[in-house]
Amino acid sequence: MFSSFRKKLTMSTLTLTLSDAHLSIIKAIYFNRLVSSLEISKVTGASIPTITKHIEELISGGWIVEKGFAQSTSGRRPVVYSLVSDRNYILSVAMDQFYTRMVIADLSGTFVTEIAETEINLNDDPSALEKLIADTNTFIENSGIQRGKIFAAGISMPGFVDVQDGNNRSFLHTEEITLRDKLTQDLGLPVFIDNDSSVIALAELKFGIGKTNSEAMVINLSWGIGLGMIINNKIYRGFKGYAGEFSHIPIFDNDKICSCGKRGCLETQASLITIEDSALEEINNGAFTSLKIENGKVEITAVIAEAMKGDSLSIKLLSYAGYQIGRAIAILIHILNPEKIVLSGRASKAGKFLLPPVQQAINDYSIPTITEGTEIIISKMGFDAQLVGSAALAIEHISKEFFV
Repeated sequence: MFSSFRKKLTMSTLTLTLSDAHLSIIKAIYFNRLVSSLEISKVTGASIPTITKHIEELISGGWIVEKGFAQSTSGRRPVVYSLVSDRNYILSVAMDQFYTRMVIADLSGTFVTEIAETEINLNDDPSALEKLIADTNTFIENSGIQRGKIFAAGISMPGFVDVQDGNNRSFLHTEEITLRDKLTQDLGLPVFIDNDSSVIALAELKFGIGKTNSEAMVINLSWGIGLGMIINNKIYRGFKGYAGEFSHIPIFDNDKICSCGKRGCLETQASLITIEDSALEEINNGAFTSLKIENGKVEITAVIAEAMKGDSLSIKLLSYAGYQIGRAIAILIHILNPEKIVLSGRASKAGKFLLPPVQQAINDYSIPTITEGTEIIISKMGFDAQLVGSAALAIEHISKEFFV
């Protein structure tokens, strides 16, 4: 499927035929931003003379540039390199069950367009895939970036995503060809897909807490509750690649039916959908609150905004969800004993209301000896983590087959 785009990429973006060795250097610089040849050698495993040769070729090809000298406490300061940021671009698409965001990033990882958001309901809209393709093509056309300079796209989405065969077992089903190949065909550029929570964890691994911590759990607080696992400095995916379905840990004795069809899942008590439903029920029961019902529902954005203003009901709903999430995190801590637990995703904006009850639940349900030293934090990347990770996904998987 990718072969039909090779000539386009060769003619429009390259004066150098890229080898996997060249690409390993491009990736090392992308994920570390500003690096010396010695640092590249450590990351790639190639010798300094080999790295130096390929760096010279990449400079001639317009991919990288010298950026002065590294700081040093003694001895000769090494030259450091960065990618030529506007040499090429990456399309980054972050999907959840109801909304899709997209942006174009340059090779420094900087977003060079505004983040566009469109409503795509993965649960109920049979035309969701066609809408995704149409809206993405429209976004590219209106971006001001030539399509030929976008050398790959990373698209993250909820569901059981099989990274190897390029399909989503939960949403966006295709006939005859894989979802990945369908998107590649209709967008006109190589596309890579992955689960949203794994991609958020990838962003943390490459640019966040993964720089200093080898073991971390990244919780994606969204319409469901996902989990990306960093274990031994790698994303852990499990046997079939579906590890991290945190939403469906059965920890409650209730009769609420989860989206998976089971009862008692974490999602039934702590997801954003549950918070919205609880807010609506409380208002209908006469609760005193500044929240308003609009179009028959209460938006989570309103709950967070009103909590920021001191609305007691909004704070109570977020705190309750945080406590339930903390109960589930206690299970993770007993099993995996991570260094860090990062709260990320759409609800990370409400971190100040979630963090204290999460910590309280961990204190209530965990053995102190195991929890000692484990830190619970809010992601510094905020809601952009999924977009950052989707771009990283494209860079991580690009290989020479796309440029020959």
